[in-house]
Amino acid sequence: MAHLAAAAIGAAVVVLSFGPTPWEFWEGVLSPTATGWMLAGPMGPDPVQYWLGWSWFRRDAWHIPPGLNPNYGLELSSSIFYADTIPLIALPLKAIRSLVTVEQYWGMWLLFCGMAQAVLGLRLAALSGIGITPAGTLALLGASALFALQPMMLMRMAGHLALAGQWTVLAALLLCFTEGRGARRPLAWALLVSATSLVHSYLLVMVGALWGADWLRRTIAAPALGRAAEAVLVPALGAAGLWAAGFFVLRAGLEAWGYGDLGFNVLAWFDSTLWGSILPPIPDLRHGESGSDYLGLGGILLLAAGLVTVCLRRDLGIRAALMRSWPLVVVLIALILFAMTHMPSIAGVRITLFEPPPWMLRLAGILRASTRFAWPLAYALLASAAIVTLRALGPNRARLAALLFAALAAVQLVDLLPSIRHYESLVIKEPRIQPERLPDPFWDEIGKAYTRIRAVPAADRGLHWESTARFAIRHGMTTDAVYLARIDPGAIAALREKIAAQLFSGRHEPGTVYVLRDRDTLKRADFGRDRERDPMLLIDGLVVLLPGWGDRPIPSHLRRLAPPFEDLPEGTITEGVR
Repeated sequence: MAHLAAAAIGAAVVVLSFGPTPWEFWEGVLSPTATGWMLAGPMGPDPVQYWLGWSWFRRDAWHIPPGLNPNYGLELSSSIFYADTIPLIALPLKAIRSLVTVEQYWGMWLLFCGMAQAVLGLRLAALSGIGITPAGTLALLGASALFALQPMMLMRMAGHLALAGQWTVLAALLLCFTEGRGARRPLAWALLVSATSLVHSYLLVMVGALWGADWLRRTIAAPALGRAAEAVLVPALGAAGLWAAGFFVLRAGLEAWGYGDLGFNVLAWFDSTLWGSILPPIPDLRHGESGSDYLGLGGILLLAAGLVTVCLRRDLGIRAALMRSWPLVVVLIALILFAMTHMPSIAGVRITLFEPPPWMLRLAGILRASTRFAWPLAYALLASAAIVTLRALGPNRARLAALLFAALAAVQLVDLLPSIRHYESLVIKEPRIQPERLPDPFWDEIGKAYTRIRAVPAADRGLHWESTARFAIRHGMTTDAVYLARIDPGAIAALREKIAAQLFSGRHEPGTVYVLRDRDTLKRADFGRDRERDPMLLIDGLVVLLPGWGDRPIPSHLRRLAPPFEDLPEGTITEGVR
């Protein structure tokens, strides 16, 4: 019963964030046909990327590996792993596509994440031994609410939807916090690591590190032949999940610069800038990940309660637990140090401790949004504070514990509610089905006449990428207008050179229409085209080249383009390659 109540709390938090009523949440977010909240724009371009990646993937044939997604990006394509489509759900849904059509599943994913977060928070707090009396259960549910009302998770529900799966980190901590005997513990880790490999790479690194700590602790405590088998099996299953999702198809582009720019602010857990309404904000460098690590006032007060308990009660076995779990402590410290990077910041002041060699910076750049690696320690501290506080109060003072944790949960909700309402406003006003971004009826004629649409020059998230890609998927076309989490820069360069030569020579690809995105490309395409056969039009703010259109009709309201191309509306093209 307590687990069901915790799941209801987690569901209520998600509904409150998107609803605000269950019916509005179903209509606007949860329904498999409700795509407007993802395509509207206020949540940024990432949800559009997810939906487009899934839309092409579910319509395509199966490939090897199963996550391959060649029609989304053509020469720039890779797999659903790099479109962040949550392969854990995308792969099985594609397998049953003949039975059910699902336009989007991210609403269901977010609801599940909220419920799982709350349930696992309850399970962690229950390690205190507070008991299952009514008062003890209420105390655990208060702790559950604190985990469900964490900005670390809620922030990701407003854009980085796969990263809302922080229940994977809580599940890993639950395994680390418990002894575990026999074959069930390796099996649990194997399932968790393989599932996480199909969710997101950042979460996989965290969960994998926590598994390594637990494996080392158990191996030191009781060496056994099975430990060696587990050391092979668990990483192998994680690698198998990555292979199935298509992680290994990208040969270049994983390494990147930027490690250190998105680091963890030492005071980030207390920085209320984006999420809090009670505490004053703390100065920060304000990068793209800033504000997402705030623990909430209820979470901060819980840490304070845990600290006071540790100082006053020396009989709770804390020292022995830390000594026994030293591998976990080492891993958590290593993760937070990686999060802070070699250039930690404190209240907006960055301090460069040392200069890593370039190869190390490029390698670390694979995980350049390093502030996320503070999550395991944050959750471990919250769980530990809940456990020691509840254990100190004990079953005999369960009513006091219930009052305390209910108060902490209430403070957390009051602190976060204005921001929750703000994020809700980004979604609730949007229609269930978003209108097309290219409304001119002539686009339908183009969609009938061509099978491929290229955006030139090739780029990752280039100008007009979303409008072009959404048009392509609506008409069953393939496209290189793409936005992916990682992309091969060599493939971009090669494609630019190839298409530039085609346009300049007039040897256009059969069945291909071109969206021209910069002035150099426009001039090159104009030089190579037959102006009678290959009209160049301005349609809904896009410059479009229609090779081989010939004498087919063109609506009179559309503007035919010719040199010198000096009076194009702002935003139609760029002056340089982007």
